[in-house]
Amino acid sequence: MRHVPWRRSARSGQRPEGRWPRRRLRTRLTLAASAAVAVVVVGVCAAAFLVIRHQLLHQLDLHLTQSARLAAQQYRREPPGVVQGECRYLAAPACTQLVPVRPGDDPAQPYLLPVTGATRQVAAGTRGPYYSELRLADHRARMLTTPLNAGRALQVAVRADTVDQGVRQAAGLLAAVGAAGVILAGVLGSWVSRTGLAPVARLTATAERITATRDARHRIELPTGRARGDDEITRLAASFNTMLGELEKSVTAQRRLVADASHELRTPLTALRTNADLLIRSGRLTEAQRERAATALGRQLREVTVLVNDLIELAREEEPDPLVEEVRLASVVAHGVDSARGHWPNVSFRLRIAPDADTGTVSGVPARLSRLLSSLLDNAAKFSPPDRPVEVTLERTAGCLVLAIRDHGPGIAAEDLPYVFDRFYRARTARALPGSGLGLAMARQIARAHHADLTAEHAPGGGALLRLRIPDSAAPDGLSQVSYAG
Repeated sequence: MRHVPWRRSARSGQRPEGRWPRRRLRTRLTLAASAAVAVVVVGVCAAAFLVIRHQLLHQLDLHLTQSARLAAQQYRREPPGVVQGECRYLAAPACTQLVPVRPGDDPAQPYLLPVTGATRQVAAGTRGPYYSELRLADHRARMLTTPLNAGRALQVAVRADTVDQGVRQAAGLLAAVGAAGVILAGVLGSWVSRTGLAPVARLTATAERITATRDARHRIELPTGRARGDDEITRLAASFNTMLGELEKSVTAQRRLVADASHELRTPLTALRTNADLLIRSGRLTEAQRERAATALGRQLREVTVLVNDLIELAREEEPDPLVEEVRLASVVAHGVDSARGHWPNVSFRLRIAPDADTGTVSGVPARLSRLLSSLLDNAAKFSPPDRPVEVTLERTAGCLVLAIRDHGPGIAAEDLPYVFDRFYRARTARALPGSGLGLAMARQIARAHHADLTAEHAPGGGALLRLRIPDSAAPDGLSQVSYAG
Protein backbone atom coordinates (compact mmCIF):
# COMPACT_ATOMS: atom_id res chain seq x y z
CA MET A 1 0.00 0.00 0.00
CA ARG A 2 1.41 3.32 -1.03
CA HIS A 3 0.62 6.57 0.76
CA VAL A 4 0.57 10.00 -0.79
CA PRO A 5 1.93 12.73 1.53
CA TRP A 6 0.04 15.86 2.36
CA ARG A 7 1.10 18.16 -0.45
CA ARG A 8 -0.34 20.58 -2.90
CA SER A 9 -0.96 19.08 -6.30
CA ALA A 10 0.29 20.84 -9.41
CA ARG A 11 -2.68 21.39 -11.64
CA SER A 12 -2.83 23.15 -14.96
CA GLY A 13 -6.31 24.61 -14.94
CA GLN A 14 -7.93 25.58 -18.20
CA ARG A 15 -9.83 28.82 -18.35
CA PRO A 16 -13.51 28.16 -19.07
CA GLU A 17 -15.31 29.95 -21.79
CA GLY A 18 -16.82 33.30 -20.89
CA ARG A 19 -15.70 36.78 -20.09
CA TRP A 20 -14.99 36.19 -16.43
CA PRO A 21 -12.99 33.01 -15.72
CA ARG A 22 -14.11 30.93 -12.77
CA ARG A 23 -11.54 31.02 -9.98
CA ARG A 24 -10.12 27.97 -8.29
CA LEU A 25 -11.76 26.67 -5.14
CA ARG A 26 -8.81 27.68 -2.99
CA THR A 27 -8.91 31.22 -4.37
CA ARG A 28 -12.65 31.47 -3.81
CA LEU A 29 -12.32 30.15 -0.27
CA THR A 30 -9.47 32.57 0.43
CA LEU A 31 -11.49 35.51 -0.87
CA ALA A 32 -14.59 34.45 1.06
CA ALA A 33 -12.73 33.98 4.35
CA SER A 34 -10.73 37.18 3.89
CA ALA A 35 -13.83 39.18 2.99
CA ALA A 36 -15.70 37.84 6.02
CA VAL A 37 -12.89 38.74 8.43
CA ALA A 38 -12.30 42.09 6.71
CA VAL A 39 -15.97 43.01 7.00
CA VAL A 40 -15.89 42.15 10.70
CA VAL A 41 -12.69 44.18 11.25
CA VAL A 42 -14.02 47.21 9.36
CA GLY A 43 -17.34 46.96 11.18
CA VAL A 44 -15.64 46.79 14.57
CA CYS A 45 -13.42 49.77 13.73
CA ALA A 46 -16.41 51.80 12.50
CA ALA A 47 -18.37 50.95 15.64
CA ALA A 48 -15.36 51.82 17.80
CA PHE A 49 -15.02 55.18 16.01
CA LEU A 50 -18.68 56.00 16.61
CA VAL A 51 -18.39 55.00 20.26
CA ILE A 52 -15.25 57.10 20.78
CA ARG A 53 -16.81 60.10 19.04
CA HIS A 54 -19.97 59.77 21.11
CA GLN A 55 -17.99 59.51 24.33
CA LEU A 56 -15.88 62.57 23.53
CA LEU A 57 -18.97 64.62 22.74
CA HIS A 58 -20.64 63.30 25.85
CA GLN A 59 -17.66 64.35 27.93
CA LEU A 60 -17.85 67.80 26.32
CA ASP A 61 -21.53 68.03 27.20
CA LEU A 62 -20.78 66.98 30.77
CA HIS A 63 -18.15 69.70 30.94
CA LEU A 64 -20.70 72.25 29.66
CA THR A 65 -23.26 71.08 32.19
CA GLN A 66 -20.75 71.36 35.04
CA SER A 67 -19.66 74.81 33.87
CA ALA A 68 -23.28 75.96 33.62
CA ARG A 69 -23.99 74.72 37.15
CA LEU A 70 -21.04 76.63 38.56
CA ALA A 71 -21.92 79.76 36.55
CA ALA A 72 -25.52 79.63 37.78
CA GLN A 73 -24.33 79.68 41.37
CA GLN A 74 -21.72 82.35 40.71
CA TYR A 75 -23.63 84.79 38.47
CA ARG A 76 -27.14 84.34 39.80
CA ARG A 77 -27.39 88.07 40.70
CA GLU A 78 -25.43 89.47 37.76
CA PRO A 79 -27.22 91.69 35.20
CA PRO A 80 -27.73 90.47 31.60
CA GLY A 81 -24.71 90.49 29.32
CA VAL A 82 -21.37 88.79 28.99
CA VAL A 83 -20.20 87.80 32.44
CA GLN A 84 -17.15 85.59 31.75
CA GLY A 85 -14.55 85.05 29.06
CA GLU A 86 -13.46 86.65 25.83
CA CYS A 87 -15.88 84.64 23.79
CA ARG A 88 -14.58 85.97 20.53
CA TYR A 89 -11.29 84.14 21.03
CA LEU A 90 -12.53 81.62 23.58
CA ALA A 91 -9.49 82.31 25.67
CA ALA A 92 -11.27 81.42 28.90
CA PRO A 93 -12.17 77.87 29.77
CA ALA A 94 -15.83 78.77 29.14
CA CYS A 95 -17.60 81.80 27.74
CA THR A 96 -20.74 82.72 29.72
CA GLN A 97 -23.50 85.29 29.21
CA LEU A 98 -26.96 86.00 30.65
CA VAL A 99 -29.94 86.69 28.37
CA PRO A 100 -33.28 88.14 29.65
CA VAL A 101 -36.71 87.25 28.32
CA ARG A 102 -37.44 90.69 26.83
CA PRO A 103 -35.08 92.16 24.26
CA GLY A 104 -35.62 95.56 25.88
CA ASP A 105 -33.76 94.41 28.95
CA ASP A 106 -30.64 93.58 26.95
CA PRO A 107 -27.45 95.47 27.85
CA ALA A 108 -26.01 98.19 25.67
CA GLN A 109 -23.05 96.07 24.69
CA PRO A 110 -23.77 93.39 22.07
CA TYR A 111 -23.84 89.72 22.94
CA LEU A 112 -20.84 87.69 21.86
CA LEU A 113 -22.82 84.43 21.72
CA PRO A 114 -25.79 84.21 19.33
CA VAL A 115 -29.18 84.97 20.89
CA THR A 116 -32.20 83.56 19.08
CA GLY A 117 -35.88 83.13 19.73
CA ALA A 118 -35.15 79.73 21.23
CA THR A 119 -32.91 81.48 23.77
CA ARG A 120 -35.81 83.80 24.80
CA GLN A 121 -38.08 80.75 25.12
CA VAL A 122 -35.62 79.08 27.47
CA ALA A 123 -35.46 82.30 29.51
CA ALA A 124 -39.27 82.38 29.63
CA GLY A 125 -39.36 78.75 30.77
CA THR A 126 -41.35 77.55 27.77
CA ARG A 127 -38.47 75.45 26.44
CA GLY A 128 -35.97 73.20 28.11
CA PRO A 129 -32.17 73.36 27.93
CA TYR A 130 -30.54 72.48 24.61
CA TYR A 131 -27.12 72.16 23.00
CA SER A 132 -26.13 73.86 19.78
CA GLU A 133 -23.10 74.11 17.48
CA LEU A 134 -21.51 77.41 16.40
CA ARG A 135 -18.27 78.86 15.15
CA LEU A 136 -16.42 81.59 17.01
CA ALA A 137 -13.08 83.02 15.93
CA ASP A 138 -12.81 80.33 13.25
CA HIS A 139 -13.12 77.62 15.85
CA ARG A 140 -15.92 75.16 16.31
CA ALA A 141 -17.65 75.65 19.63
CA ARG A 142 -20.48 73.93 21.51
CA MET A 143 -22.97 75.91 23.54
CA LEU A 144 -25.45 75.00 26.25
CA THR A 145 -28.50 77.20 26.77
CA THR A 146 -30.27 76.54 30.07
CA PRO A 147 -32.80 78.53 32.17
CA LEU A 148 -31.52 80.48 35.16
CA ASN A 149 -33.90 82.30 37.55
CA ALA A 150 -36.03 85.40 37.37
CA GLY A 151 -36.73 85.07 33.64
CA ARG A 152 -33.21 84.78 32.41
CA ALA A 153 -31.29 82.21 30.33
CA LEU A 154 -27.71 81.17 30.87
CA GLN A 155 -25.52 80.46 27.81
CA VAL A 156 -22.19 78.67 28.27
CA ALA A 157 -19.88 77.91 25.29
CA VAL A 158 -16.58 75.99 25.13
CA ARG A 159 -14.25 75.17 22.28
CA ALA A 160 -14.88 71.85 20.56
CA ASP A 161 -11.80 71.75 18.35
CA THR A 162 -9.95 69.70 20.96
CA VAL A 163 -12.72 67.12 20.67
CA ASP A 164 -12.42 67.25 16.89
CA GLN A 165 -8.70 66.68 17.19
CA GLY A 166 -9.30 63.65 19.42
CA VAL A 167 -11.88 62.30 16.95
CA ARG A 168 -9.43 62.74 14.07
CA GLN A 169 -6.68 60.98 16.00
CA ALA A 170 -9.04 58.11 16.86
CA ALA A 171 -10.14 57.90 13.23
CA GLY A 172 -6.54 57.72 12.02
CA LEU A 173 -5.63 55.11 14.59
CA LEU A 174 -8.70 52.99 13.83
CA ALA A 175 -8.06 53.33 10.08
CA ALA A 176 -4.55 51.99 10.61
CA VAL A 177 -5.90 49.18 12.76
CA GLY A 178 -8.56 48.41 10.13
CA ALA A 179 -5.99 48.32 7.32
CA ALA A 180 -3.78 46.00 9.37
CA GLY A 181 -6.85 43.88 10.11
CA VAL A 182 -7.72 43.63 6.41
CA ILE A 183 -4.16 42.54 5.60
CA LEU A 184 -4.27 40.04 8.45
CA ALA A 185 -7.64 38.84 7.16
CA GLY A 186 -6.05 38.11 3.80
CA VAL A 187 -3.24 36.16 5.44
CA LEU A 188 -5.65 34.24 7.67
CA GLY A 189 -7.96 33.57 4.72
CA SER A 190 -5.07 32.10 2.75
CA TRP A 191 -4.05 29.99 5.74
CA VAL A 192 -7.61 28.80 6.34
CA SER A 193 -8.10 27.83 2.70
CA ARG A 194 -4.73 26.08 2.55
CA THR A 195 -5.34 24.19 5.79
CA GLY A 196 -8.99 23.42 5.13
CA LEU A 197 -8.37 22.21 1.59
CA ALA A 198 -5.24 20.21 2.39
CA PRO A 199 -7.18 16.89 2.50
CA VAL A 200 -8.88 17.84 -0.76
CA ALA A 201 -5.46 18.52 -2.27
CA ARG A 202 -4.40 15.08 -1.09
CA LEU A 203 -7.45 13.56 -2.72
CA THR A 204 -6.60 15.34 -5.94
CA ALA A 205 -2.95 14.32 -5.74
CA THR A 206 -3.90 10.70 -5.15
CA ALA A 207 -6.37 10.72 -8.04
CA GLU A 208 -3.75 12.27 -10.32
CA ARG A 209 -1.14 9.77 -9.18
CA ILE A 210 -3.51 6.87 -9.91
CA THR A 211 -4.35 8.38 -13.29
CA ALA A 212 -0.67 8.74 -14.16
CA THR A 213 0.52 5.37 -12.84
CA ARG A 214 -2.72 3.32 -13.15
CA ASP A 215 -1.85 1.92 -9.73
CA ALA A 216 -4.83 1.64 -7.37
CA ARG A 217 -2.64 0.77 -4.36
CA HIS A 218 -2.19 4.42 -3.38
CA ARG A 219 -3.93 5.58 -0.23
CA ILE A 220 -4.43 8.87 1.61
CA GLU A 221 -2.76 9.07 5.01
CA LEU A 222 -5.41 9.70 7.64
CA PRO A 223 -4.75 11.33 11.03
CA THR A 224 -4.07 8.82 13.81
CA GLY A 225 -4.37 8.92 17.57
CA ARG A 226 -5.54 12.15 19.14
CA ALA A 227 -5.05 13.99 15.87
CA ARG A 228 -7.60 11.77 14.18
CA GLY A 229 -10.73 13.79 13.43
CA ASP A 230 -14.28 12.97 12.58
CA ASP A 231 -14.94 15.94 10.33
CA GLU A 232 -16.44 15.82 6.86
CA ILE A 233 -13.08 16.02 5.09
CA THR A 234 -11.64 13.14 7.12
CA ARG A 235 -14.72 11.02 6.41
CA LEU A 236 -14.40 11.94 2.73
CA ALA A 237 -10.77 10.81 2.74
CA ALA A 238 -11.71 7.58 4.52
CA SER A 239 -14.47 6.94 1.98
CA PHE A 240 -12.01 7.67 -0.81
CA ASN A 241 -9.58 5.13 0.67
CA THR A 242 -12.41 2.59 0.88
CA MET A 243 -13.27 3.26 -2.74
CA LEU A 244 -9.62 2.81 -3.71
CA GLY A 245 -9.56 -0.47 -1.81
CA GLU A 246 -12.58 -1.73 -3.71
CA LEU A 247 -11.05 -0.50 -6.96
CA GLU A 248 -7.82 -2.32 -6.16
CA LYS A 249 -9.76 -5.51 -5.44
CA SER A 250 -11.65 -5.17 -8.70
CA VAL A 251 -8.48 -4.54 -10.71
CA THR A 252 -6.72 -7.43 -8.97
CA ALA A 253 -9.68 -9.71 -9.63
CA GLN A 254 -9.73 -8.73 -13.30
CA ARG A 255 -6.01 -9.34 -13.67
CA ARG A 256 -6.32 -12.67 -11.90
CA LEU A 257 -9.25 -13.61 -14.11
CA VAL A 258 -7.27 -12.78 -17.26
CA ALA A 259 -4.21 -14.64 -15.98
CA ASP A 260 -6.23 -17.69 -14.95
CA ALA A 261 -8.20 -17.65 -18.19
CA SER A 262 -5.04 -17.49 -20.26
CA HIS A 263 -3.61 -20.37 -18.23
CA GLU A 264 -6.74 -22.48 -18.61
CA LEU A 265 -7.07 -21.74 -22.33
CA ARG A 266 -3.47 -22.53 -23.15
CA THR A 267 -3.83 -26.33 -22.71
CA PRO A 268 -7.03 -26.90 -24.74
CA LEU A 269 -5.87 -24.53 -27.47
CA THR A 270 -2.60 -26.43 -27.72
CA ALA A 271 -4.50 -29.68 -27.97
CA LEU A 272 -6.82 -28.18 -30.58
CA ARG A 273 -3.87 -27.05 -32.63
CA THR A 274 -2.26 -30.48 -32.38
CA ASN A 275 -5.40 -32.32 -33.49
CA ALA A 276 -6.00 -29.77 -36.24
CA ASP A 277 -2.49 -30.36 -37.53
CA LEU A 278 -3.14 -34.11 -37.47
CA LEU A 279 -6.30 -33.70 -39.49
CA ILE A 280 -4.46 -31.49 -41.97
CA ARG A 281 -2.12 -34.43 -42.57
CA SER A 282 -5.00 -36.88 -42.59
CA GLY A 283 -3.61 -38.58 -45.70
CA ARG A 284 -0.88 -40.13 -43.58
CA LEU A 285 -3.31 -41.38 -40.90
CA THR A 286 -5.38 -44.50 -40.76
CA GLU A 287 -9.15 -44.33 -40.57
CA ALA A 288 -9.11 -45.10 -36.85
CA GLN A 289 -6.53 -42.39 -36.19
CA ARG A 290 -8.55 -39.84 -38.14
CA GLU A 291 -11.66 -40.84 -36.18
CA ARG A 292 -9.87 -40.43 -32.84
CA ALA A 293 -8.42 -37.06 -33.87
CA ALA A 294 -11.82 -35.78 -35.04
CA THR A 295 -13.51 -36.99 -31.85
CA ALA A 296 -10.81 -35.35 -29.69
CA LEU A 297 -11.07 -32.16 -31.69
CA GLY A 298 -14.83 -32.01 -31.22
CA ARG A 299 -14.54 -32.71 -27.49
CA GLN A 300 -11.89 -30.04 -27.07
CA LEU A 301 -13.96 -27.56 -29.03
CA ARG A 302 -16.87 -28.19 -26.70
CA GLU A 303 -14.62 -27.71 -23.67
CA VAL A 304 -13.24 -24.45 -25.05
CA THR A 305 -16.76 -23.30 -25.89
CA VAL A 306 -17.95 -24.04 -22.35
CA LEU A 307 -14.89 -22.32 -20.88
CA VAL A 308 -15.37 -19.20 -23.03
CA ASN A 309 -19.09 -19.07 -22.15
CA ASP A 310 -18.23 -19.33 -18.45
CA LEU A 311 -15.69 -16.53 -18.80
CA ILE A 312 -18.28 -14.36 -20.50
CA GLU A 313 -20.71 -15.05 -17.66
CA LEU A 314 -18.07 -14.10 -15.10
CA ALA A 315 -17.20 -10.95 -17.02
CA ARG A 316 -20.86 -9.90 -16.79
CA GLU A 317 -20.60 -9.59 -13.01
CA GLU A 318 -21.36 -5.86 -13.03
CA GLU A 319 -23.75 -5.93 -15.99
CA PRO A 320 -27.30 -4.88 -14.96
CA ASP A 321 -30.06 -7.22 -16.02
CA PRO A 322 -33.51 -5.63 -16.26
CA LEU A 323 -35.34 -8.96 -16.74
CA VAL A 324 -36.23 -9.33 -13.07
CA GLU A 325 -39.56 -10.99 -12.35
CA GLU A 326 -41.33 -13.10 -9.79
CA VAL A 327 -40.12 -16.67 -10.37
CA ARG A 328 -41.69 -19.82 -8.98
CA LEU A 329 -38.54 -21.52 -7.80
CA ALA A 330 -40.08 -25.01 -7.66
CA SER A 331 -40.70 -24.90 -11.43
CA VAL A 332 -37.12 -23.79 -12.11
CA VAL A 333 -35.78 -26.60 -9.91
CA ALA A 334 -38.00 -29.23 -11.55
CA HIS A 335 -37.00 -28.09 -15.04
CA GLY A 336 -33.31 -28.03 -14.07
CA VAL A 337 -33.46 -31.56 -12.67
CA ASP A 338 -35.13 -32.83 -15.87
CA SER A 339 -32.42 -31.17 -17.97
CA ALA A 340 -29.70 -32.70 -15.77
CA ARG A 341 -31.20 -36.16 -16.20
CA GLY A 342 -30.90 -35.77 -19.97
CA HIS A 343 -27.36 -34.43 -19.72
CA TRP A 344 -26.23 -37.07 -17.21
CA PRO A 345 -28.08 -40.28 -18.21
CA ASN A 346 -25.90 -42.46 -15.97
CA VAL A 347 -26.70 -40.46 -12.81
CA SER A 348 -29.92 -40.77 -10.84
CA PHE A 349 -31.55 -37.56 -9.53
CA ARG A 350 -34.05 -37.65 -6.67
CA LEU A 351 -36.20 -34.53 -6.28
CA ARG A 352 -38.29 -33.61 -3.23
CA ILE A 353 -40.21 -30.34 -2.96
CA ALA A 354 -41.91 -29.57 0.35
CA PRO A 355 -45.60 -28.61 0.04
CA ASP A 356 -45.07 -25.17 1.59
CA ALA A 357 -42.19 -24.47 -0.84
CA ASP A 358 -44.08 -25.47 -3.98
CA THR A 359 -45.72 -22.06 -4.26
CA GLY A 360 -42.73 -20.03 -3.09
CA THR A 361 -41.57 -17.25 -5.40
CA VAL A 362 -38.36 -15.28 -5.61
CA SER A 363 -37.45 -12.05 -7.37
CA GLY A 364 -34.89 -12.85 -10.01
CA VAL A 365 -33.96 -13.61 -13.60
CA PRO A 366 -35.17 -17.07 -14.70
CA ALA A 367 -32.29 -17.67 -17.09
CA ARG A 368 -29.70 -16.79 -14.44
CA LEU A 369 -31.40 -18.94 -11.82
CA SER A 370 -31.45 -21.85 -14.30
CA ARG A 371 -27.74 -21.30 -14.94
CA LEU A 372 -27.10 -21.36 -11.18
CA LEU A 373 -29.05 -24.60 -10.74
CA SER A 374 -27.39 -26.32 -13.71
CA SER A 375 -23.92 -25.47 -12.33
CA LEU A 376 -24.80 -27.00 -8.97
CA LEU A 377 -26.37 -30.11 -10.52
CA ASP A 378 -23.46 -30.61 -12.93
CA ASN A 379 -21.02 -30.38 -10.04
CA ALA A 380 -22.96 -32.95 -8.01
CA ALA A 381 -23.40 -35.31 -10.98
CA LYS A 382 -19.69 -35.09 -11.80
CA PHE A 383 -18.71 -36.54 -8.41
CA SER A 384 -21.70 -38.81 -7.78
CA PRO A 385 -21.20 -42.57 -8.22
CA PRO A 386 -23.57 -44.29 -10.72
CA ASP A 387 -25.29 -46.38 -8.05
CA ARG A 388 -26.10 -43.49 -5.71
CA PRO A 389 -28.58 -40.69 -6.49
CA VAL A 390 -28.11 -36.95 -6.36
CA GLU A 391 -30.64 -35.73 -3.80
CA VAL A 392 -32.32 -32.37 -4.53
CA THR A 393 -34.54 -30.88 -1.81
CA LEU A 394 -36.49 -27.59 -1.77
CA GLU A 395 -37.97 -26.36 1.52
CA ARG A 396 -39.19 -23.12 3.06
CA THR A 397 -37.55 -21.98 6.29
CA ALA A 398 -37.78 -18.64 8.13
CA GLY A 399 -38.93 -16.58 5.15
CA CYS A 400 -36.42 -18.18 2.78
CA LEU A 401 -36.49 -20.93 0.21
CA VAL A 402 -33.68 -23.42 0.89
CA LEU A 403 -32.40 -25.58 -1.95
CA ALA A 404 -30.11 -28.44 -0.91
CA ILE A 405 -28.18 -30.56 -3.43
CA ARG A 406 -26.30 -33.53 -2.08
CA ASP A 407 -24.13 -36.08 -3.81
CA HIS A 408 -22.59 -39.27 -2.42
CA GLY A 409 -19.16 -38.80 -3.91
CA PRO A 410 -15.81 -38.38 -2.18
CA GLY A 411 -16.89 -35.09 -0.61
CA ILE A 412 -14.81 -31.96 -0.12
CA ALA A 413 -11.52 -32.16 1.72
CA ALA A 414 -11.12 -29.86 4.70
CA GLU A 415 -8.26 -27.99 3.04
CA ASP A 416 -10.35 -27.45 -0.11
CA LEU A 417 -13.56 -26.32 1.58
CA PRO A 418 -12.64 -22.58 1.88
CA TYR A 419 -11.73 -22.38 -1.82
CA VAL A 420 -14.46 -24.34 -3.62
CA PHE A 421 -16.09 -21.12 -4.87
CA ASP A 422 -12.88 -19.50 -6.11
CA ARG A 423 -12.40 -19.06 -9.83
CA PHE A 424 -10.42 -21.81 -11.57
CA TYR A 425 -9.90 -23.64 -8.28
CA ARG A 426 -10.03 -27.39 -8.64
CA ALA A 427 -9.56 -29.84 -5.82
CA ARG A 428 -6.91 -32.52 -6.15
CA THR A 429 -9.55 -35.21 -6.64
CA ALA A 430 -11.26 -33.20 -9.41
CA ARG A 431 -8.29 -32.34 -11.56
CA ALA A 432 -8.66 -35.50 -13.62
CA LEU A 433 -12.34 -34.76 -14.32
CA PRO A 434 -13.64 -32.50 -17.10
CA GLY A 435 -14.34 -28.89 -16.24
CA SER A 436 -12.62 -25.55 -15.83
CA GLY A 437 -13.26 -24.74 -12.18
CA LEU A 438 -15.63 -21.88 -13.01
CA GLY A 439 -19.02 -23.50 -12.35
CA LEU A 440 -19.22 -22.96 -8.59
CA ALA A 441 -17.62 -19.51 -8.85
CA MET A 442 -20.29 -18.49 -11.32
CA ALA A 443 -23.00 -20.05 -9.14
CA ARG A 444 -21.97 -17.97 -6.14
CA GLN A 445 -21.85 -14.83 -8.29
CA ILE A 446 -25.43 -15.40 -9.45
CA ALA A 447 -26.50 -16.21 -5.87
CA ARG A 448 -25.05 -12.97 -4.52
CA ALA A 449 -26.77 -11.02 -7.29
CA HIS A 450 -30.08 -12.47 -6.03
CA HIS A 451 -29.23 -11.69 -2.37
CA ALA A 452 -28.90 -15.40 -1.76
CA ASP A 453 -26.39 -17.34 0.29
CA LEU A 454 -24.62 -20.32 -1.26
CA THR A 455 -22.56 -22.56 1.01
CA ALA A 456 -20.74 -25.86 0.74
CA GLU A 457 -20.30 -28.37 3.55
CA HIS A 458 -19.67 -32.02 4.33
CA ALA A 459 -22.79 -34.12 4.06
CA PRO A 460 -23.61 -36.50 6.92
CA GLY A 461 -22.52 -39.98 5.90
CA GLY A 462 -20.19 -38.73 3.16
CA GLY A 463 -20.43 -36.66 0.04
CA ALA A 464 -20.85 -32.92 -0.48
CA LEU A 465 -23.86 -30.77 0.36
CA LEU A 466 -24.44 -27.48 -1.45
CA ARG A 467 -27.08 -25.31 0.17
CA LEU A 468 -28.71 -22.25 -1.46
CA ARG A 469 -30.74 -19.95 0.81
CA ILE A 470 -32.69 -17.34 -1.19
CA PRO A 471 -35.26 -14.86 0.19
CA ASP A 472 -38.89 -15.73 -0.46
CA SER A 473 -40.49 -12.63 -1.99
CA ALA A 474 -43.88 -13.71 -0.67
CA ALA A 475 -42.59 -13.62 2.92
CA PRO A 476 -42.90 -10.34 4.93
CA ASP A 477 -39.13 -9.97 5.20
CA GLY A 478 -38.36 -11.10 1.65
CA LEU A 479 -36.25 -8.97 -0.65
CA SER A 480 -37.67 -7.81 -3.95
CA GLN A 481 -34.67 -6.35 -5.73
CA VAL A 482 -31.89 -8.09 -7.62
CA SER A 483 -28.52 -6.36 -7.92
CA TYR A 484 -25.62 -7.28 -10.19
CA ALA A 485 -23.18 -4.78 -8.65
CA GLY A 486 -21.10 -7.63 -7.29
